[in-house]
Amino acid sequence: MRDFGSALGLMLAIEGLAIAAFTEPMRKRMAEVSRVESRRLRWIGIGAAAIGVAVVWAVRGFML
Repeated sequence: MRDFGSALGLMLAIEGLAIAAFTEPMRKRMAEVSRVESRRLRWIGIGAAAIGVAVVWAVRGFML
C-alpha cells in the first residue's frame, strides 16, 4: 500500500508540473481529448495501464 501511495503522489506531482509549465498547450490538448469517442479513450487507457504494469514489472524484476 505504501508503494501505491508513493506512485499516486508521484503521478499527481508530474501531472501538476506539466499543467503548471505548459498551461495553454495542456488546455488545448484537453479540449481535443474531450472530442474523442469514449471507446477509443477507453482502449488508450487500457494500453497505458498495460504499459505501466510492464514498466513496474520490468524495473522490479531486473533492477534488483
